[in-house]
Amino acid sequence: MSDVPGLRLQRIGVVGHVGYAGLKPALESLRRFADAHRVEVAAEPGLRELIPDAAELSTDDVDLLITLGGDGTLLRGARLFATRGTPVLGVNLGFLGFLTSVAPGELSQALTSVINGEYWLDRRTTLDAHVVRDGVSGPPYTALNDAVLHKGGFARVARLAVFMGEEEEPVATYSADGIILSTPTGSTAYSLSAGGPIVVPTVDCVLATPICPHTLAVRPLVVPASTTITVDILSPSGEMILTIDGQEGAALQPGDRLTVHRGRATIPLVRLEGQSFFSTLRRKLHWGAGREPSQ
Repeated sequence: MSDVPGLRLQRIGVVGHVGYAGLKPALESLRRFADAHRVEVAAEPGLRELIPDAAELSTDDVDLLITLGGDGTLLRGARLFATRGTPVLGVNLGFLGFLTSVAPGELSQALTSVINGEYWLDRRTTLDAHVVRDGVSGPPYTALNDAVLHKGGFARVARLAVFMGEEEEPVATYSADGIILSTPTGSTAYSLSAGGPIVVPTVDCVLATPICPHTLAVRPLVVPASTTITVDILSPSGEMILTIDGQEGAALQPGDRLTVHRGRATIPLVRLEGQSFFSTLRRKLHWGAGREPSQ
């Protein structure tokens, strides 16, 4: 079932959310596994005091990254290691955990499976988002889920113009609360709540989902991943906010542009036996659930 050999784990990196009650038991399980297999553990600053003898986390020499928390923690950890191609194993300490793979009590067995090659890598594409101001493109923000352009301040709609491709072909000009530009991974996140389609992660595409458009003529679009999407802010006043994976971003002003294209990074998520996209949909989102019609 594996598309890769068993990992020789010499150093495991750990990021986590200290607000979860299950964090300490998960760390204790990891510590016991590491001691038994002579694996070094490196943790981010907020966790080092909870793990005896843990090294300082660095992106340079980690064989596997473990995230302890919910999907937000996995997204944060994945972005930290996005350029390194480090496999990411998510442990769900939260409520939904759509992207995570295992429960806290399954961590030790999951790591054993990784060592034995009893796993596969679910390679997820990313987006690179740039803010363009006065013709100058800023540094990229890397998103695993989505880049969301939304209004800030008072509740008023924004005027946006959307263009596709390097030639910037006009697609639509409309008033809305904003726009969600997402990967297939992000299709089950904010985009889904805004009426966007569910897209299988292996489909090479980008989604453009308007947020509460003030028209019936604009609907979500699915375009090839090779397409560059450009959004102009036409509103004469009012701040717009760019949010990356719901966690970081920047403020945009009238006249600024947002450009989004397929990211350079591909993030490998560790999956175990029996885990698939559709099984996760059924289990986490109750997709397709219902009673059979009576005979």
